[in-house]
Amino acid sequence: MEELSPEDLKAIESQLGCPSGAKGIEMASLMHETNFGMTKCAIDALALKSNEQVLELGHGNCAHLPYLLGKAEALVYTGLEISETMSSEAKQKNQSHAEAKKATFGLYNGTDIPFEGNTFRKVFTVNTLYFWAEPAKLLNEIHRVMKPEGILTIVFAKKSFMKNLPFVGDKFTLYSPEDLSQLVATSAFNSVDITEHTEQVKSKSGELVERQFCLAKLIKA
Repeated sequence: MEELSPEDLKAIESQLGCPSGAKGIEMASLMHETNFGMTKCAIDALALKSNEQVLELGHGNCAHLPYLLGKAEALVYTGLEISETMSSEAKQKNQSHAEAKKATFGLYNGTDIPFEGNTFRKVFTVNTLYFWAEPAKLLNEIHRVMKPEGILTIVFAKKSFMKNLPFVGDKFTLYSPEDLSQLVATSAFNSVDITEHTEQVKSKSGELVERQFCLAKLIKA
């Protein structure tokens, strides 16, 4: 496999943060395949129940929506993206769910959530934490739109794993479990429970690598 140039690596980094155009669609498909284990972990930890309103931040192409909707009866899903390409791709992939009023997709600026307070029982986000421009503000926004006793799950790859990846540059802010705990302490959430996980995934060169990731679970008091 030919070595990627610094320009190639920067392009990959940008597409991971905000996929756009044909390359973004291609990247989103790859991200769904390689990240599905992390996505399932985030969804499973929500303990979804019938008729709940679920919000996801940064859903990519949202090929995981059938998995989520299969977890309980009459779930209503809302997905928010900073990427117009991903919002459009998700709508196209999930047209039948959208027409059945089971799913809606919208855009936001990555910090301000365009919903009333106490709207969602469950919220989740996977592999977006590194790109939060105003982390404490976004956490407080999530807290605001959640119902009391609602659950938020954040899944992210550990700093110790991510720092060695060639495409991780200055667009990423990497987190250890301790870093996230410190961030949560500055927010409206009272506490966070973080568990560490390991899974085998295929690298871009086709080799199996061990990915270390964390599941953070926060409850609105």
